[in-house]
Amino acid sequence: MAFPLLLCVLVCSYCSVALGGNEHGFVVVPTSSFVPAAACSTPIGVGNPDPTRASVPLAHRHGPCAPKGSSATDKKKPSFAERLRSDRARADHILRKASGRRMMSEGGGASIPTYLGGFVDSLEYVVTLGIGTPAVQQTVLIDTGSDLSWVQCKPCNASDCYPQKDPLFDPSKSSTFATIPCASDACKQLPVDGYDNGCTNNTSGMPPQCGYAIEYGNGAITEGVYSTETLALGSSAVVKSFRFGCGSDQHGPYDKFDGLLGLGGAPESLVSQTASVYGGAFSYCLPPLNSGAGFLTLGAPNSTNNSNSGFVFTPMHAFSPKIATFYVVTLTGISVGGKALDIPPAVFAKGNIVDSGTVITGIPTTAYKALRTAFRSAMAEYPLLPPADSALDTCYNFTGHGTVTVPKVALTFVGGATVDLDVPSGVLVEDCLAFADAGDGSFGIIGNVNTRTIEVLYDSGKGHLGFRAGAC
Repeated sequence: MAFPLLLCVLVCSYCSVALGGNEHGFVVVPTSSFVPAAACSTPIGVGNPDPTRASVPLAHRHGPCAPKGSSATDKKKPSFAERLRSDRARADHILRKASGRRMMSEGGGASIPTYLGGFVDSLEYVVTLGIGTPAVQQTVLIDTGSDLSWVQCKPCNASDCYPQKDPLFDPSKSSTFATIPCASDACKQLPVDGYDNGCTNNTSGMPPQCGYAIEYGNGAITEGVYSTETLALGSSAVVKSFRFGCGSDQHGPYDKFDGLLGLGGAPESLVSQTASVYGGAFSYCLPPLNSGAGFLTLGAPNSTNNSNSGFVFTPMHAFSPKIATFYVVTLTGISVGGKALDIPPAVFAKGNIVDSGTVITGIPTTAYKALRTAFRSAMAEYPLLPPADSALDTCYNFTGHGTVTVPKVALTFVGGATVDLDVPSGVLVEDCLAFADAGDGSFGIIGNVNTRTIEVLYDSGKGHLGFRAGAC
């Protein structure tokens, strides 16, 4: 009986490797899976078929699933180095904002104004929504680090607006468009140090209108009139009297997207405005590669059905009422190849911002060094390349390899929630470990690479954040 038993063990072991994983904390993946396909692949689905939730497809803005005519097809894709520079600047900006420090210019001179929702343009994902009556399609960036949503509006001309994918939204052709009066509570509630631009009177004979202005961390600006409109999410969900910025003056390093959808935690965001319907909850699933599609969904899974199954939860909070934009969770540990790293939980005590617009995850120095050492040890058979930049220092040359054995990486949060990152898309980016050193004593940022294929559920009403693996 010994020989048949040995044969069975060998066959089962072979099957485990061939199917892409094993119980010892490693996954064997073909190197061809590291390269996005040229055509848009079919998504698993647009969220759960829950009538209490509203879902729209989500795509990488530089991938083939982005709407035709967007930057994916009309503009050269930025290099990896360019994306890393923008990503690092965005992360620095968020951490300074969270720490209450002002942004300084490169020369150390005059400060750059920082506003709620300020970001550097490394945002990656877009959704297409309908705005107005009749609805006009607009393709907008999604950002959990911004609150006030906006689109470019007519009669914006070439000197005042940047070229975009879709026709400019024309408020004069919508039966549901309205400007917000300057004296209204909605206008008065705009943060003075954030989006408020005082009163404006662009149209003769009209009462003063509520002006908005945002200057982002990269110097880009948008100004216009704070307004209300009907917003269509998918084929059935409609948000009436949605407050947004009707932009008439945009300058800076903008791409061909039509605007921005703010998903932060402040009152101006879509999440807060729809809290009476969706409970202050939303989720998204980012596709594993640029050639796939994911989804953005408003609302939490209905607890009366099985759609909550598969989620693990950890407590979530904002920094303070004055900085309500960012969503904060706390890591307690990291494992590599199924083995927990020796990292004191106190290292993560300041918390981690979960941000859809940051690409690379930044963790404290002590944690990063432990992760890097364990990951390099597990990947010792593959030659290291020179660092991609000062942040990514663990990059590999996989030339000549048909398959690569990658260790699983798992993040554990307060409450015991453990999330296995997708392999390879949630662990490697451009053949580099998708983590960076954020410095000890600093907030961390969990970037979007680590959350690929995972449905991330932000539920402010219940005060927790959930993860569901294999959602897209």
